[in-house]
Amino acid sequence: MSESLYQPATRQMSARRKALAPNIHDAFDGFSRAVFAEGALPEKTKQLIAVAVAHVTQCPYCITGHTKLARRKGASPEEIMEAIWVAAEMRAGGAFAHAALAIHAMDQIDTHTHTPGADGAPS
Repeated sequence: MSESLYQPATRQMSARRKALAPNIHDAFDGFSRAVFAEGALPEKTKQLIAVAVAHVTQCPYCITGHTKLARRKGASPEEIMEAIWVAAEMRAGGAFAHAALAIHAMDQIDTHTHTPGADGAPS
């Protein structure tokens, strides 16, 4: 039987994490509560953003946790899935947009070396 790379999130794991660095743990916990508190953005919207970002960062703990929190804050399954699709498009869009860097690099090489043209003329 194979062991999962991702261990289950448990209260014991959380307690150990806190015990190993209590001040940092408490600071992060406070930061997290402040970030997800109702503000200019409603809590539901913040959780939908978190679901999308969790899919881009590919954190299984965040995907699970923030999906559940989004539902608890009133997000519908359809809203959650649309947030995931936004994440997918942004991830793919980043690769698409960054093709400009590859094109620029190819153009730099092509201006410094003669390459065969469309007519197949030798270099």
